[in-house]
Formats: sequence, C-alpha cells, structure tokens
Amino acid sequence: MSRIERLRLPEDDATFGSNRVFDLFQYAPAVTANGLVFIAGQIGLRADGSIPESPKEQIDVAFRRIEAILKHLHLDFTDIVELVSYHVDIGSQLADFRAVKEQYIRADFPAWTILGVAALARPELIVEIKVVAATRDA
Repeated sequence: MSRIERLRLPEDDATFGSNRVFDLFQYAPAVTANGLVFIAGQIGLRADGSIPESPKEQIDVAFRRIEAILKHLHLDFTDIVELVSYHVDIGSQLADFRAVKEQYIRADFPAWTILGVAALARPELIVEIKVVAATRDA
C-alpha cells in the first residue's frame, strides 16, 4: 500500500517565509508517494513576496526554492529524475535558464522538458519549474 506524505514547511522558513501561499491556494509544496517526490511548480518569488525584475535572478530564486524543498526532504539536485520548465518567452530566456540550471545541476542529469506558455500566475513571472525526484529509501 502506498504511503503519501505532504510536506509542510516551517512557518519561519528562510526561503518561503511561511505556508501562507500554499494554504491560500490549497496545495502542498511537495508530495511524496511510492518512492517519488512531486515538487509543485516553483517561481521566482522571494520570501517577502517580491519578484525579481531580472530574468536570471527570477530563475535563480526558483531553483533556490526547489533546493530548499529538497533539503527539507533530505535530498539534493542529484535526486531529481524529471525537470519541466515553463517559459513565457523561451527565445530570450533559454540561455539564462541554462546558465543558472548549470549552477545547480552539474551531473546525473534529469529528463528535461521545456515548454512555452502564454502566461504564468502573475504577469511579472517569466518562468516556473516543476520537478520529480526519487527518494533515497525507495
């Protein structure tokens, strides 16, 4: 039988600030089931609720959010098996995205799907990153 666990972050989490957004929109930052961790799409949203203007910084903040969730689950980027990135403007963002991604994912590359989208949850957002990781005890 499958054991499903939903991650609840500490209310003083340095990367997220709190669970306010997750509670407001009624979702978990990550769900673990059958040896896999499904991390909800992460955006360039700082703990204080602000969004960087620079595309490179937005992408970096999104990766830092993924890193924080992985750490809460005692995992790291080598445990990621799938990465899906959603881009409002692939043409102007892909080089920056790849440069930032290479700072976090250096080996044991996951499967990667790149998708262009018309818009994200807020108009100033340019990228969202969703990942699936494998737990170490599976």
